[in-house]
Amino acid sequence: MEGCLPLIFWYSVLTSASGLVDMDDVITKEEQVYLLAEATEKCQKNIKAQAEMSKDLACVPEWDGIICWPGGFLNELVSVQCPEYIYDFNHRGHAYRKCDSGGRWKLALGINKTWANYTECTKFFTPEQRIQEKDIFHRLYLMYTIGYAISLASLVVALSLLCYFKRLHCTRNYIHIHLFASFICRAVSIFVKDVVLYSGSGSEELEKMLGENLKSELGSSAGYRTQLVGCKTTVTLFLYFLATNHYWILVEGLYLHSLIFMAFLSDKNYLWALTIIGWGLPAVFVSVWASVRVSLADTQCWDVSAGKMKWIYQIPLLVAIMINFFLFLNIVRVLASKLWGTNTGTLNPRHQYRKLLKSTLVLMPLFGVHYVVFMAIPYTEVSGIIWQIQMHYEMLFNSSQGFFVAFIYCFCNGEVQAELKKAWFRRNLALDFKQKTCVTSTGGSFYCGGTASHTTNSFSMSVVSRGGSAGGPQISGKHRIQPVHTLVSMPVHITNSEISVPSSS
Repeated sequence: MEGCLPLIFWYSVLTSASGLVDMDDVITKEEQVYLLAEATEKCQKNIKAQAEMSKDLACVPEWDGIICWPGGFLNELVSVQCPEYIYDFNHRGHAYRKCDSGGRWKLALGINKTWANYTECTKFFTPEQRIQEKDIFHRLYLMYTIGYAISLASLVVALSLLCYFKRLHCTRNYIHIHLFASFICRAVSIFVKDVVLYSGSGSEELEKMLGENLKSELGSSAGYRTQLVGCKTTVTLFLYFLATNHYWILVEGLYLHSLIFMAFLSDKNYLWALTIIGWGLPAVFVSVWASVRVSLADTQCWDVSAGKMKWIYQIPLLVAIMINFFLFLNIVRVLASKLWGTNTGTLNPRHQYRKLLKSTLVLMPLFGVHYVVFMAIPYTEVSGIIWQIQMHYEMLFNSSQGFFVAFIYCFCNGEVQAELKKAWFRRNLALDFKQKTCVTSTGGSFYCGGTASHTTNSFSMSVVSRGGSAGGPQISGKHRIQPVHTLVSMPVHITNSEISVPSSS
């Protein structure tokens, strides 16, 4: 029984965690129109395939623009489950049609159209719910937009600092640079995808083309799909950068794990291997997914899930997340054992737990532990309490993870802070030297002096050439300047090569 528990765990993860990296939880009007177009094509094919079997039926099967109705016998009430491709429908309800005694579908009173009862399908489709859902989606959009914008700004600054200071160039920081770049690419791809998919122009054109007479326009819809190359490219790049971000988080976890357990490994030897894992592996399975999608389901903008094809990229992402989670647990275990082993009898147990908690909280965003929280919980209906908690949690932590990573790996890094202090100190010294003035008296006396800076701890120098003999140069009373006391107060050591004092001649 114990041997079956891991299998049960992985089965629950793979069957119910699709919401973690799936993109089709909320669809646009453009996607909805395309889903209707696909349903129409499928219905027409089924009707043609079952033409022989339908001869015995009184009422023939047909497509009414929403549902593909099967045939019916005389006086039969035909029921069909509300289709899942209509996003706003109650998918647990049924729609009904009546085949009358004359062998025709019953018509609605007063109009020359077939009667159909969609009451159960629209039971939860109320204006109040529409307003509530709109408010929820707007709040989520605002939340992740602000989060990704803050993360993007902080990551750009952190990446610039690590690249600018050559003293920070090492294997550890090279990995940080790649991680920052993956977060930046992920944020930019999300913003670009929002602009391309949700700008509104595409949905208006499609509604104009397919809205009134979907059947007659199906032939031209295929031609229009060939114009969606840019949209498909955007979605593919979004998936790639999403995957690279997860795999560079995994690379950080592997590197930190190797420092603790396999410190004898050469950094240079396996830096290339980590780079291939971070950028190469995602390119492989995303390319496979794109090839399969082009061959078997080249429809829509590829942002709507095409059945089981999504597992081509979802399974590798879930594997990376779970490996990182187990690395996180192992590192926390080692930290706890070392904390209790080295501080036995010296620290209060409460202080030990507090130190362990701080270390754990720091490691959580670095290892992406927040991805695991709702992994085994599938998405429920929109506006449900659990759904709202899940979506707000994911939008908040996913969008702000880049900021926390930049803050921990760069802004809290002592080496980075030391380099910033040195750069700031050298800058102020340069400003002090630029403010020096050269004064020449009428008698030929020469003076170069510096003015003291009131904003820094740096110092200024006053170099005065004094005559050694009676015939030497003299400073006239008109141009005589009092000497400035040289008080040296340096926060860091500055070598002689970093300070150049002009000599007087």
